[in-house]
Amino acid sequence: MAGILDSVNQRTQLVGQNRLELLLFKLKGRQRYGINVFKVREVLQCPPLTSMPKLNSFVKGIAHIRGQTISVIDMGLATGGRPIQDVENSFIIITEYNRTIQGFLVDSVERIVNLNWESIMPPPQGSGRYNYLTAVTEIDKELVEILDVEKILEEIAPSSTQVSAGVVSDSGIKDDLGDRSILIVDDSSVARNQVKRALEGVGLPIVAKKNGKEALDYLAEISADCAESVTEKIGLLISDVEMPEMDGYTLTAEVKSRPKLSDLHVILHTSLSGVFNHAMVEKVGADDFIAKFNPDELAGAVQKWLHQD
Repeated sequence: MAGILDSVNQRTQLVGQNRLELLLFKLKGRQRYGINVFKVREVLQCPPLTSMPKLNSFVKGIAHIRGQTISVIDMGLATGGRPIQDVENSFIIITEYNRTIQGFLVDSVERIVNLNWESIMPPPQGSGRYNYLTAVTEIDKELVEILDVEKILEEIAPSSTQVSAGVVSDSGIKDDLGDRSILIVDDSSVARNQVKRALEGVGLPIVAKKNGKEALDYLAEISADCAESVTEKIGLLISDVEMPEMDGYTLTAEVKSRPKLSDLHVILHTSLSGVFNHAMVEKVGADDFIAKFNPDELAGAVQKWLHQD
């Protein structure tokens, strides 16, 4: 227990400092990729894999690890590249995303680096493999690509965005919002579209931004035309945590520290898991924390916080 609490305390100190830790790995060749350490449960040599009928073509097989059955996804294939060939000498990165545990098969794993989110930039415009990027950064004078894991998982097992009947009162939630919009912030196009489809399904107008800096600039701009508070135009902010240039924790802290923005309710909506998140959420002043992606929970939280305006 002491070790867990120490980890919570250490990671909480990063809040407001706009920092993250990346685990670096390779698929084929020299190109490096990165994944947030917060999402990594374990890294291990690839165990024997069991094939099963009708598996998605990106799934290499099933592994039995510490009493759990885990799907192992070939990260090379899933990102449009070549499959991992030497499976026995490859590695599995066990991760927790969107309330599920899965393994990603990679060629090799390097090290963990500590970075500032300001050094993490949106991906360049392009096609092909760039479609699977949420961000890029430079380490040791080489480009490191941060993959859009949510996009990969969505292609393998699409999520429903339908809000169940009776979860929200359509007329009530629209009345609570009035003429205002809901601002959603996420660097993943898949995640943005999931939230938009879920909330537009109950008739709510959406404004979408790609990262914390872009969202904060937008809020500052429109608040200039508000007499007292940005809540005259924005009813609620729903933000991811991991984003290039400015993360969701830092965005929340900035919103809560600015007079015209401080009344805006903030829901952090993230695929990050772990007990330390609750300490971080409390520290930056977020109003709610929801793990991705459950449309009923999201819609219910939206109705709750709009009703408290």
